[in-house]
Amino acid sequence: MGKKIRKVVFPVGGLGTRFLPATKSMPKEMLPVVDKPLIHYAFEEACAAGIEQFIFVTGRNKHPINDHFDHVYELQKVLSSRNKQKELGLTSDWLPPAGNVSFVRQQEPMGLGHAVWCARHLVGDEPFAVILADDMVLAKKPCMQQMTEAYGKVPGSNLLAVMDIPKKDTGSYGIIDMDKSGSKSGKLVKAKGLVEKPAPEKAPSTLSIIGRYILQPDIFKILDKQKPGAGGEIQLTDAINQMVSSKDVYGYRFDGVRYDCGGLVGFVAANVAYALERKEIKGAVMDELKQVFKRSGAKA
Repeated sequence: MGKKIRKVVFPVGGLGTRFLPATKSMPKEMLPVVDKPLIHYAFEEACAAGIEQFIFVTGRNKHPINDHFDHVYELQKVLSSRNKQKELGLTSDWLPPAGNVSFVRQQEPMGLGHAVWCARHLVGDEPFAVILADDMVLAKKPCMQQMTEAYGKVPGSNLLAVMDIPKKDTGSYGIIDMDKSGSKSGKLVKAKGLVEKPAPEKAPSTLSIIGRYILQPDIFKILDKQKPGAGGEIQLTDAINQMVSSKDVYGYRFDGVRYDCGGLVGFVAANVAYALERKEIKGAVMDELKQVFKRSGAKA
């Protein structure tokens, strides 16, 4: 029986250059989708999976993330004095217990693998989750909850959320090389290797890794010695690939729609999709979108 997944690592030290000038002084992870920042959705997803301890790997100018997961007494005092109980609850009712949130600094932006490695002392010797806040998954059951349930079937393994992508896009993702003896159509797909950002003609499949992982602590020993890979960064995919020979690695085909909020188009699409999930504003949003399409001459 595998250990329960109690801890999650949120790598939030990136520069967010695709959102400049908005991210010049505000972390990308604090950009709002409807009325909650990206990192808040990631936090809620972790909570839904039963995770209890939240580790943020931050960088320079990321203090708004720290502040988001703390009390804001001035605002709370004003809301309380005006008897705005609903709004007051939105500031603090969701906060985790004191001591369940940790922050560690990634002093240089050296890649996702390096960011995860920075959390090694806080994670310790137990399996843990990794959630990338700018990868949003709209699903009836939160993606990480799906994964922790699937992990119960393959305890002690490494589990990566995967989805099929167009072959022309493989150069932007980590790609799974599937074990031929494993299922190619089921939820769980056993990997015999992983390749980071392969050219389409060299990609072993079109099954790409997205920003959800359940990893064994052995990954830290590998990351200790990991050399830079694609883009001159320490790639998490390369480190996981080295684990294949000693620990099982599975891709998990999740249910849901993934939005890449690391780019402008995915971010705008996520705002529309998540707004349409909100019953209280869905009708008004639909009306506004119809007007936008009409004015632009575009067809929905």
